[in-house]
Amino acid sequence: MVIIMICPDCGFNDSKVIDSRPTESRIRRRRECLNPKCAIRFTTYETIEDAPLRVVKKDGSVEPFDGGKLTNRILRATVKRPVKLRTVENMVESIQAYFKNNLQREVSSDKLGEIVLRRLKEIDLVAYVRFASVYREFEDIDSFVRIISELQSDKE
Repeated sequence: MVIIMICPDCGFNDSKVIDSRPTESRIRRRRECLNPKCAIRFTTYETIEDAPLRVVKKDGSVEPFDGGKLTNRILRATVKRPVKLRTVENMVESIQAYFKNNLQREVSSDKLGEIVLRRLKEIDLVAYVRFASVYREFEDIDSFVRIISELQSDKE
């Protein structure tokens, strides 16, 4: 990405960065105008625009990603299981970081649910089955039998 900074003194459309320093929430840059008749130095501040992650629901509606909501859903699946709260919080943070690092601004609830299932499968199989039963909307015992059979065949 090319950023063009216009000189505040002469209006020339090119400058060079002399010094960059990160501050708490932005980057401070000292610049010098490349117009030989001007060559003044000036300071700019850059802030990173943080676009929130949005979740596209099955019905097509879109809502902001809510880490707390996802944490609560996973905690419901881990009730009375040897899964620590910090483990669940780390899972949610890493899922959110995954999408942010891949510059995704929208994710389908299906993809989000599949990622949670993959992570739960590594942590606790009972929680995995519980989460799957709600996420995949199990309607009968056959659905439970099918997923448990898949887990058993994966073990072998």
